[in-house]
Order: sequence, then structure tokens, then C-alpha cells
Amino acid sequence: MNQKIIIAIDGYSSSGKSTLAKAISKKLKYKYIDSGAMYRSIALFAIQKNIFDSDLWNIRNFIPLLKEINLKFKWNQKYNRTDIFLNEENIQSKIRSEQVESKVSFISQFPEIREKLTLMQRNLGKNKGIVVDGRDVGNYVFPKSELKIFMKGSIEIRSYRRYKDLKNRGKEVSYEEVKKNLIHRDIMDISRNISPLKKSIDSIEIDNTFLSIEKQLNLIFQLIKKITYHTYETIK
Repeated sequence: MNQKIIIAIDGYSSSGKSTLAKAISKKLKYKYIDSGAMYRSIALFAIQKNIFDSDLWNIRNFIPLLKEINLKFKWNQKYNRTDIFLNEENIQSKIRSEQVESKVSFISQFPEIREKLTLMQRNLGKNKGIVVDGRDVGNYVFPKSELKIFMKGSIEIRSYRRYKDLKNRGKEVSYEEVKKNLIHRDIMDISRNISPLKKSIDSIEIDNTFLSIEKQLNLIFQLIKKITYHTYETIK
């Protein structure tokens, strides 16, 4: 496919956004941008700076430190994946800790942080040929992206996916605990004042409660084919 586009995938926690985005990027040889990993990186940075060690947390203590942050995505040949680097350190495994998980929703509420990461994401996508997943990608970060997908699934299925993933990583958690956390994340994402999670008017909704990744990919590539053909015809 010669005509490069931006593919924006938004949706609820554990709705399969990342799995789908990674599969698309590999197939198209597009750059994959995990916006959630970027917010997790900021949360990790705040933890490393001991920002959360006091009940007197104040965003003004942290904002000046944002200028010290440099985030990059690099291909990891060994594990066949894209890893995120914070100030040249590979933090792909560190951002998946429970400590980071508990802080990321809080961190993502602040406009100064969202503004910094939005600028970073837009810079990464200036030449197109990217697949981005997140919660406000289609609505806010790349509102003119050629293909917008909104992912959803039942809370039971999403909770089970998250529970299985955590168990596979050796985490001792209960299904009910995971489900409670996801419900809380959903509420936080939908109700925040800055760039809340919502489906844009021109998004294609995919409910993958009972939809395999193969069927999702078939649907996506049919959509991409129509979009790129239409773009080509318009340019011609």
C-alpha cells in the first residue's frame, strides 16, 4: 500500500486496542505508537522523582520536571516488538508494574501532561504511516486521521483478558479485583474534563466481545482498502 495513512484506535481498557494496533502495524510495516505507554512513562517518572511520597501532592511540583522527559519508541529485535524509552532507558517492563498502574489514570487528568504528550504524538505522526491506540487519539490527537476505530467489549470479557494477562505475568490478583479496577478506569476515562473517552462521529465501532483477532483484522483491512482507493481516486 503506497498511500500512507494514520490509523487511530480508541476504546475502553483491555478492549484489545494494543493487540489490534500491533498486528496492523506489523502487517503494513507502519510505526506503532502506544499512547498509553507514554502516560505510563510519565507516571513512572513521577514515581522515580518521589512525587507521590507526600499527601501534599501538588501538580505544580511536577510540571517543571516535564522538560526533563524525552520519550522514544524503538524496535526490539530480540522480542519482536516496539519498546518505549524514557531518557534513553528501556522502561517497557517497568511501566507494567502495579505501582504505575495505580497512578496512570491520575496522571492523565492534568492538561499540562496531556498537552506535552499530544505534541509528542503529533510529531511522531507528521509523516503518517502510523497506528496509534489510546483513548483520545481520534477525537483530539489526530482528528483528521483517515481511519478511526473505536473498540469496545463486555466488562466480563475485558476483565477476564486483563486477569489472564496479569496471571501470566505472575501477579496474584482475583478476577473480581480486576473487574472492579476496570470499572473504575472506565468511569475515570469517560468523566474526566480533559479529552474524555468517547466515540467520535466518524469512528467505526468494533465490539470484539465474540470477535477473533483474525476477523477484526479482516474487517480493518477491508476498510483500509476502501479508504486508500478513494484517496487515490481523489488525487488522480
